[in-house]
Amino acid sequence: MAIVAQQTTFSRIFWPTLAWVVALIFFFPIFWMVFTSFKTDADAVKPEHLLFFTPTLENYVNMTQNYDYWRFAANSVITSVFATAFTLFVGVPAAYAMAFNPSRHTKDILMWMLSTKMLPAAAVLYPMTFLTKNFLGIFDTHFLIILVLSLINLPIVIWMLFTYFKEIPKEIIEAGKMDGVNTWGEIKDILIPLAWGGVASTALLCFIFCWNEAYWTVRLTTTDAATLSKLIEGNRAPEGLFFGRLSAVSTAAVGPIVVLGWFCQKQLVQGLTFGAVK
Repeated sequence: MAIVAQQTTFSRIFWPTLAWVVALIFFFPIFWMVFTSFKTDADAVKPEHLLFFTPTLENYVNMTQNYDYWRFAANSVITSVFATAFTLFVGVPAAYAMAFNPSRHTKDILMWMLSTKMLPAAAVLYPMTFLTKNFLGIFDTHFLIILVLSLINLPIVIWMLFTYFKEIPKEIIEAGKMDGVNTWGEIKDILIPLAWGGVASTALLCFIFCWNEAYWTVRLTTTDAATLSKLIEGNRAPEGLFFGRLSAVSTAAVGPIVVLGWFCQKQLVQGLTFGAVK
């Protein structure tokens, strides 16, 4: 007979309250950025208008009319979506091979891929800029940004997918081989349906990393492939990110990814819960 642990009144009140406090602390910068975006530049730096002010949409109107916001936003969407798709296109087969057909070098390869994340980005910035601008002719192009973002996030994607795939019994894959399923069929019809939650969460995390990437998107673009990170960097204010027009730009850049993350997490939780109940 299972023993059900009974919660005390203190634990029922303390832990939810602590969770809310921590969540609000982490969410406060986003809230303050949105809050400040409805102030004028003058009100944003005046202490007397810290909480009480006359709301205005001046920053949003100015941002969309004078800063070519939609072009930067479209570039962010294009580079993030295609970089995520390309990373998964390479990462899923690589993680599949390492999880179900490992060799004696698999562990070393995984460690080597993880070690690439320790390389300082500044160490390769100059040679990459020199080559892409003077020899390859792909500087400030979507292709370059998509390629760079894919290579940056590929080690993390392979590691995450490898972890999810290792939890799938190998006997299921072997049964598929006995039924005559080829490698592509194993990945498409067996592996991905069984690990769809892991693949979806990996894709979401990769998309967030691509969307938020600032170092490379700022330094490898000028106008044609510039993303929202470039727009924010080009409109920095001495007071910081949370003031005036820059706050409006930052809010518009952060807003979609926050909504997307909340929606995807909700769908994943509902799907996993439904699958467990079913």
